[in-house]
Amino acid sequence: MPSLRRSQAMLANVPLFADLDADALAAIEQQTKRKHYQKRTVIIEKGDESSSLYVLEQGRAKVYVADDAGREIVLRELGPGDHFGELALLGGSPRTASVETLTDCDVRLLTGPVFKDFLAKHPEVALSLIRHLVRQVADLTDTASDLALLSVYGRIAKVLVDQSRDEGGRLMTPPLTQQQIADRVGCSREMVSRIIGDLKTGGYISLEGKRFVLERKLPERW
Repeated sequence: MPSLRRSQAMLANVPLFADLDADALAAIEQQTKRKHYQKRTVIIEKGDESSSLYVLEQGRAKVYVADDAGREIVLRELGPGDHFGELALLGGSPRTASVETLTDCDVRLLTGPVFKDFLAKHPEVALSLIRHLVRQVADLTDTASDLALLSVYGRIAKVLVDQSRDEGGRLMTPPLTQQQIADRVGCSREMVSRIIGDLKTGGYISLEGKRFVLERKLPERW
């Protein structure tokens, strides 16, 4: 593959476009518009009319749903290379969730007509998109099952375990606030604080800055 410009190289690292050659990447790169969003900016809101596919070039964002009282549940977090907006775009329906930046973000946009035309010319991208949507449905099914079947403690423990990675023989999460955990499991920050405090007292977890360290296997029930 010929050498790629930086923006094309970024698109090549997006799973949706990973199978495209340099010419196809150049074609789609020319059709994108680059936008910068500051931290805590709502990029799309649930119920908005669909108009574009978004590819996150730099930064982090969250996909969430919220009620009129301001309570929210985070469905997933996004990082560089992730994309969003395709479901409503292809279905011609309003947005089903909101997206807000967690840090300053650089995003590339593809308008609906351009993206649909590109899919028609590059069926390999359509197949990648189908695989992505299947994984997304599976993840949402897991989230719904957790909310319906697990206790608040069970949901908090699952977040800590799922987020932890082995670092030199120690299981550690990335930086994670109690409010972020509360948003993911659908409970109050105060409830998270109580359970985290109990786990620390019991010697199950410790804190290093904003990172949780799993000192030993968490109990199945609390």
